[in-house]
Amino acid sequence: MSLTSYQAAPPRVLSRDYAASSAERNCKKTEDDLLSARNRIESERVKAKAKSKILVGTASWSDPGFVEHWYPKRMPAGERLAWYAQHFEMVEVNSSFYSVPDARLVERWCHSTPDDFVFDVKLHQLLSRHSANLKLLPPALQKMAEADARGRVKLTSKIEMAMIDEFRGPLEILRAAGKLGALLLQLSPGFSPKKHQLDELDDLLGGLANYRVAVELRNRNWVEGENLEPTLSFFRKHSATLVSVDAPAERHFTIMPSDLNAITNPELAYLRLHGRDAHAYTTGKTVAARFNYDYSDEEIDEVAERARELRREAKEVHVIFNNNALDYAPHAALRMRKALGQMIPSTARQTELF
Repeated sequence: MSLTSYQAAPPRVLSRDYAASSAERNCKKTEDDLLSARNRIESERVKAKAKSKILVGTASWSDPGFVEHWYPKRMPAGERLAWYAQHFEMVEVNSSFYSVPDARLVERWCHSTPDDFVFDVKLHQLLSRHSANLKLLPPALQKMAEADARGRVKLTSKIEMAMIDEFRGPLEILRAAGKLGALLLQLSPGFSPKKHQLDELDDLLGGLANYRVAVELRNRNWVEGENLEPTLSFFRKHSATLVSVDAPAERHFTIMPSDLNAITNPELAYLRLHGRDAHAYTTGKTVAARFNYDYSDEEIDEVAERARELRREAKEVHVIFNNNALDYAPHAALRMRKALGQMIPSTARQTELF
């Protein structure tokens, strides 16, 4: 019986030169594969960084100081948001702190702004543990809420969930338009670790679990000493963003430390700027008086670098200027965008125009 061809074929003997060149080719291929892998990793890193956004805006677009000093003279109120959106990619809605936004109004906001414009929405003062008057609740909630002799609403689990339900309507309009950013829960300074526990917010944060929530503490004691780690742990457990602040360098209990940059939700970092005048912050009788501060160019550069640091750990950074006396906030925010290298149209201050 004859042998098959593969049985009869003699073994192949490689020359030394061929074996050496083959080893070199394999080594070269390995080096190319490693280089290709490094390039892919670097490409993904660059792409991830490019996707990380720093959005800059102001706390409201309709403050009296803005109207008087920043918007063009005699501009109709209905045109201001569209004009604002020519200069910024986002805004923090302040009116929602006082009342639930009307659905038709929110639809107009959506129509007045570009497709990629973002609205952060401040939650109602009742949810923020501030004293809230019964008249500031939606009509349906006024009928079910309990109030004291002065008309201040008693916060109960029932009324809290009902208020969340009232907010869902306008929030979903923004979400459907792709324009919903984060919800800001700005807690009262009276919400302190001496009188309260953070787990009092469990139901509220649970009811808002489908949204990105940023919480601004206004009582420094939550992050002092042994309270710091439990506070950060609570925020991480709820995937809630602890708001970072730029504020006066004063150890007053209502002033949060400006050197706290803790990332408690890697999806979002939130930085609010209140100015650096300690006397105004602690004694001002109005919002404009408390945050009456005009950031210098050097300070804007500091804040821009801080925002970049936050971006290294969070996918998105929202920077909100709350120094809302006169036209300080929009012009600080414009200079911030310039410091970050973001393309913006130039806008002269009215004091330079007239």
